[in-house]
Amino acid sequence: MNTDAVKLLSTALAIGLGAFGPAIAIGIIGSKAVEAIGRNPDASSQIQTNMILAIAFAEAVAIYALVVALIIKFV
Repeated sequence: MNTDAVKLLSTALAIGLGAFGPAIAIGIIGSKAVEAIGRNPDASSQIQTNMILAIAFAEAVAIYALVVALIIKFV
C-alpha cells in the first residue's frame, strides 16, 4: 500500500472518529438543556450559560481531532 494512501486513510479515520463523540455529546447536551428549560423556564439563563460552556468543551475535543488529522496529513 502506498504511504500517501495510508496517510489519507489515517487522516479520514482521525477526523471521522474524533468528531463522532463530540457530535453525539453536543446533541445530548442540547436535548437535555431544552428539556431542563421546559421543566423550569425561570432558570433558562443559567441553564443556557452552562449549556454553551459544555458545548464549547465538547467542541474542543473535535478541534483536537482536527489538529491531529492535519498533523497526520502534512507531516
